[in-house]
Amino acid sequence: MGDLLQEIFAGLRRNKLRTALTGCSVSVGIFLLIVLLGAGNGLIHAFEANSGQMAMDLLRVWPMQTSRPYDGLETGRTVKLDNRDLRVAENAFPGRVTGVDATVSQSGVRLSRGDRSLSGSLKGVYPDHMTMHKGKLVEGRYISPLDMRERRKVVVVGRRTAEELCGNVGRAVGSYVRVDSAAFRIVGVYADQGQMGSVEAHVPFSTLQLIYKKGTNLEEMSLRTRGVDTEEADEAFQQDLRRVLGKLHRFDPADESALWMYNSSTGARESAEAMNILRNALWVVGLLTLLSGVVGISNIMLITVKERTHEFGIRKALGARPWSILRSVLAESVIITALFGYVGLVLGVAATEYMNVLSGQRTVSVADMEMTVFLNPTVDLGIALRALAVLVVAGLLAGFFPARKAVRVKPIEALRAH
Repeated sequence: MGDLLQEIFAGLRRNKLRTALTGCSVSVGIFLLIVLLGAGNGLIHAFEANSGQMAMDLLRVWPMQTSRPYDGLETGRTVKLDNRDLRVAENAFPGRVTGVDATVSQSGVRLSRGDRSLSGSLKGVYPDHMTMHKGKLVEGRYISPLDMRERRKVVVVGRRTAEELCGNVGRAVGSYVRVDSAAFRIVGVYADQGQMGSVEAHVPFSTLQLIYKKGTNLEEMSLRTRGVDTEEADEAFQQDLRRVLGKLHRFDPADESALWMYNSSTGARESAEAMNILRNALWVVGLLTLLSGVVGISNIMLITVKERTHEFGIRKALGARPWSILRSVLAESVIITALFGYVGLVLGVAATEYMNVLSGQRTVSVADMEMTVFLNPTVDLGIALRALAVLVVAGLLAGFFPARKAVRVKPIEALRAH
């Protein structure tokens, strides 16, 4: 084995420039693969971080207009959801609905405290609204079931609203503000990122219905679901929900225009598919880059075999076995790919670590919301080692065909070549 390695390295030293150029192509190939995978992971990790801030088990329902005649009623009739729908949806699907929320709003209200006032809107919500929609409470508490039952005049305001009306967030909780002509007590402050500068305060759903004479109508219904995360399950659940609500509001259960439904898991599935496409595209580009290095090795091995044909003929004439010649060529190919591939691997990992230090937690503000655009652009060590193994195997194959050609050369023909 020692003689074989000595023979190989002696040959590599005799052709330093050729060896260096071949090794450079190999190193650049795996370096680019690791960097591409790292950059792709940075985007994918950012998407996963943003997805963690969004509800993935929520089905939102909006009333629309019918597009089919039904039970003697004409098309174009506006469907109006009401308080009954929440109880019916919760009771009709005990295994699939784990929570309910509804909203009703009043725009153009004025919130004031002392000589400070703001114009905005009120949103009547259920106690589970904040958790179901992945909101963040920064001070105090949110609306409670007791607030709903007693129709209390309590309000949860956004951070900017609390600062403008009360000076700071801590002082806001427990103080009173006037909402139009009624006095409400601030019980909590929520992080109002994503509101695009608008003022929106949350009050108990029942309180807003009572004060602003909304009757029993609601504008939007949200259902927290379980086991409705696949496309088939989502479609089946929406059909069942249309059938149940269609009986209450007299519309055709097959009329998809009567209710507009959106399952948050649908967007998550589409985004996950897009991330898989990105990941596969990066692998394809990276492997093609590796292929260029492998092609370079194959060409070099063809040249090496041609130059050493006379030598192989002498060795075969002296009784050398085909395996010894085959092993010599294959070992040279593997050593070049493994050695320079390892160099490229180390440089690629170092580059991804540098990217992580430089911009591993990059965020941007979109509509007053902090969105992560680049996060942890590193590559798992196992993936990096598998990439190196793929490169070595490819180098072995690249050297196999020239080696087979060398073994098949007849000694008399090899001795003539020089």
